[in-house]
Amino acid sequence: MRTIQFREAICEAMSEEMRRDESVYLMGEEVAEYNGAYKASKGMLDEFGPKRVIDTPIAELGFAGIAVGSAMNGCRPIVEYMTFNFSLVGIDQIINNAAKMRQMSAGQFPMPMVFRGPTASAGQLGATHSQAFENWFANTPGLKVVVPSNVYDAKGLLKAAIRDNDPVIFMESEQMYGDKGEVPEGDYIIPLGVADVKREGTDVTIVSFGKIIKEAYAAAEELAKEGISCEIIDLRTVRPMDYDCIINSVKKTNRLVVLEEAWPFASVASEITYMVQERAFDYLDAPIQRITTADTPAPYSPTLLKEWLPNSNDVVKAVKKVMYK
Repeated sequence: MRTIQFREAICEAMSEEMRRDESVYLMGEEVAEYNGAYKASKGMLDEFGPKRVIDTPIAELGFAGIAVGSAMNGCRPIVEYMTFNFSLVGIDQIINNAAKMRQMSAGQFPMPMVFRGPTASAGQLGATHSQAFENWFANTPGLKVVVPSNVYDAKGLLKAAIRDNDPVIFMESEQMYGDKGEVPEGDYIIPLGVADVKREGTDVTIVSFGKIIKEAYAAAEELAKEGISCEIIDLRTVRPMDYDCIINSVKKTNRLVVLEEAWPFASVASEITYMVQERAFDYLDAPIQRITTADTPAPYSPTLLKEWLPNSNDVVKAVKKVMYK
């Protein structure tokens, strides 16, 4: 096992898949000459050349459309958005073309493509650069949505996403690119749609994904000091969602807390809550608790931003609430 950064895991995944399959290519703003806005494509231009690592204009609608057309013609594009906030400029191509083309063509056009880049808040970047879009894209039939929380998962999931024959939204975090983790030397794939139990527990299930899951880990350590055993599930893939993993855990612990870095209305937590009450209502010993950002645009003030974001104290309070403590 090697210890590498999150950005290096992303770069390795793309590079390995481009060596394996000549139809895979990368395009986006500053991915080539600048080695990527977050240095996640460092060295790829030197290895693969300007025909497979392509700098684009600041025109997300345009290069998202190019990716859709090239996927219909046998290529496997990887599109990098400098942030998913900018994907809104190209969302027509993602929602109306990439997600629907396979069905509308009666399966004649598989759409093997990956849209990747950072999601959610990355500090004081203002309301328009601090939005989480997992639930937006997961609401769309035809799209798969992946949100890794660590280095190992990021590489295995991205390789699986690149090989998938459907469009995949692959969401990272600007605050995780420098994170370090162990990654094996050889090739490995993590299947899409499979959640991972990161911590075994018996008293309460905590479901989360992406960088915010770190707050669940911190809370679980604090709660363990009080004799409360938390089971933590990392969704990894928001769509397709591994409902069975969640349901089986709830049947064991009888309590559920969902932690998410997004607005509360129509959130991923809302979907999980519905499915658990439908399939495991009789196993619940307390109402499900969800923890989200405040239901406002992200503030710029560091003091307000701290209050706006979920934290480990929020998780501790929610767990104690479902434990009636």
